[in-house]
Amino acid sequence: MVPQETAAKLRELRLVGMAEAYRAQQEDPTLAELTFDERLGLLVDAEWTYRKSRREQRLLREAHLRLRAAPEEIDYHAPRGLDREMMRRLLSCEWIHQHHNVVLSGPTGVGKTFLACALGTAACRNGYTTRYYRLPRLLTELTLAQGDGSYPRLLASLARVELLILDDWGMVRLTSTQGRDLLEVIDDRADRHATLLASQLPLEAWHGVIQDPTIADAVLDRLLHNAYRILLQGESMRKWNAPPSPA
Repeated sequence: MVPQETAAKLRELRLVGMAEAYRAQQEDPTLAELTFDERLGLLVDAEWTYRKSRREQRLLREAHLRLRAAPEEIDYHAPRGLDREMMRRLLSCEWIHQHHNVVLSGPTGVGKTFLACALGTAACRNGYTTRYYRLPRLLTELTLAQGDGSYPRLLASLARVELLILDDWGMVRLTSTQGRDLLEVIDDRADRHATLLASQLPLEAWHGVIQDPTIADAVLDRLLHNAYRILLQGESMRKWNAPPSPA
């Protein structure tokens, strides 16, 4: 079989990475020195890398992360109390595998959203389905879904996501109805999948975010009992990273 036919059949089988690597092998005479097993290993590695990259790109696209935040871009030098060893463990994504949660809290501008999106990026790189929401936007979608009949389908979709990121917790006080909607989401995920919450409010003020104290108890119990807690402090990162004023 001529190389062109082999490459065409690899593409027909949707082995695109392998097809490209096979074409490259034909154009590199130095690879003729390799054994059959070595060349086959290179082809398999190329297909594996291609598929992993495609899956990562798809997961990142579907995550709708607010920021393009790479884990390697996290700033550990700004004085905000960020523990490098804690972040190293979280970026490994073992907490997602164990169905634990993460709570990020701190004042405006200390980088909560960036860290949340960096953890979301790490999750996608490790093959976990991820979805980012600002909590007010999610509550609006849940309300609209009740009106058009898609509420059960939306809840089922949220329940399947392996990492759900809820940003801006506590920006507005939740009504009893919104609290019940949030409880439905959190209850479906408790001890089954991981959830990350980011908030400007100190943890002791979270209970007051939900109007109904009974619902607040239920939501926070499910979220916090197995959560890693990161409390950020200090001045806004925007001020820390601002260019120096001209003399």
